Amino acid sequence: MNTLFTTEQYNQLIENGRIANMDKDNVPVVMLTLPFSSCIWLLSELDPDNPDIAFGLCDLGMGFPELGYVSLSEIQSVEHPVFKTTVFNNPLFKADYPMSAYAAAARAHGEIVWDKNTIARYAKKKTDNLKF
Repeated sequence: MNTLFTTEQYNQLIENGRIANMDKDNVPVVMLTLPFSSCIWLLSELDPDNPDIAFGLCDLGMGFPELGYVSLSEIQSVEHPVFKTTVFNNPLFKADYPMSAYAAAARAHGEIVWDKNTIARYAKKKTDNLKF
């Protein structure tokens, strides 16, 4: 099991990644962040056949957040160039909306948005295409 997640989070990520759940607009399960940077990953699922591959909203702080697949081993290898911090799971994160709402708000604002009122507006809109 990956050390970035609690057992409960890992199990939920795997469950969300199962074929039966592929068409669901899952709520992000975890938020990974690189301290002292703008790098954030909101992850909603893991590939059950290859749990190194996660799906989520990735924001590297360059104004172009995107939905996609990421390698957890690559994320774990990231280190802040000055402070030498590594990526960690924010234990205070709790998602209130499906991934589509976070993705739509991020697309519109050029970064992952945390204001609940803003995200709620995007949650109410029907978004057929989540591609960036």
